[in-house]
Amino acid sequence: MLYQIHEFQHAVMNPLAQWADAVSSLFRSTASPLAYTPFSRDLAAGADLMVRIAKDYNKPSFDIASTTVEGRFVGIEECVAGEKPFCRLLHFRKQFAADAVVAQPKLLVVAPLSGHHATLLRDTVRILLHEHDVYITDWADARMVPLAEGAFHLDDYVAYVQEFIRLLGPDVHVLAICQPTVPVLGAVSLMASAGDMQPRSMTLMGGPIDGRISPTEVNKLAMDKPYEWFEATVIDVVPFNYPGAGRRVYPGFLQHAGFIAMHPEKHMQSYLDFYENRAHGHPVDAHLKFYDEYNAVLDMAAEFYLETIKVVFQDFDLPRGTWYVNGQLVRPQDIRDVALLTVEGAQDDICGIGQTRVAHQLCSAIPDAKRGHHEEPGSGHYGIFSGRRWRENICPVVSAFIRANDR
Repeated sequence: MLYQIHEFQHAVMNPLAQWADAVSSLFRSTASPLAYTPFSRDLAAGADLMVRIAKDYNKPSFDIASTTVEGRFVGIEECVAGEKPFCRLLHFRKQFAADAVVAQPKLLVVAPLSGHHATLLRDTVRILLHEHDVYITDWADARMVPLAEGAFHLDDYVAYVQEFIRLLGPDVHVLAICQPTVPVLGAVSLMASAGDMQPRSMTLMGGPIDGRISPTEVNKLAMDKPYEWFEATVIDVVPFNYPGAGRRVYPGFLQHAGFIAMHPEKHMQSYLDFYENRAHGHPVDAHLKFYDEYNAVLDMAAEFYLETIKVVFQDFDLPRGTWYVNGQLVRPQDIRDVALLTVEGAQDDICGIGQTRVAHQLCSAIPDAKRGHHEEPGSGHYGIFSGRRWRENICPVVSAFIRANDR
């Protein structure tokens, strides 16, 4: 019933959003006499605020058309390098001039499948493009995947990562942010155990490798509620008006509500600031950019979500050495030739300090010369892959580590 209630709410709110958008135009457009009446800016700002609250937020695009490499302007072509039912592998291919081709390390960015689209990492990709040949996993919204495509399990996620690594070849480096740190470490561990091809380096950033360390509110919620509670309370069925009709999912709107509930006062203040800035003619681009992305969410396949809750946040199978993927035991201690960098934010309220760094203990066979760790002071969760700290402090560390191990 949750999905039906949500769909009904949007059916009611969408006309309101359209009406508010029309009101905003009437009180803001220079061609409208109403724009010159008293309080016109306040009324337009109020209408804009209503639009922001009531509208639907669709999947954004990356919109990365160019970058600079060694001081030269280079065009970017976004293309599909691989495609699976629940994921596309995107390549940000550089359009070098014939006399200016630059060899750059090949980097697979594994985006989170935790409620938001891969475009949440737009700033991550944009900065990495200066020095790397970047690919990224673009996970599908489960409500858009027909039932005929089958289920999507945590084991499938691991298999997808392995397949993309093999596709890109032995010279690839892998970077995982938040949720995928666990399946990426699992994928590389299994490849090492099997003597399969492995990436040159693995960068794990702000991920729940061991949620028992410095548990956050996110960890506590997953530990306090039994598995059966999640299955009975937050899983719903995609309604008939989507391609994935009948698929059991963890709806994105519930994940979004959970994100908002973590800091409701912060988001309320942000919307109040938007109204004030809009009414006084101040820039609101930063608000629009952030919330256009933050409010655009996707559904996750129920089996993947529930297995992640159990394996990662309740049973801690990876750090306990009891995680089996397709019948194979995951053994990080078998990784020997893959360089490992971990990154954490000192103020991360989603993945606490130490949860990611513990990967070094699990990967005990990696030589010290091929290890690195960076803790960013003052950085929250999003700050480790987006914004000033990412651009100025963290990305240079990541790039230097990749270059040092690109042999």
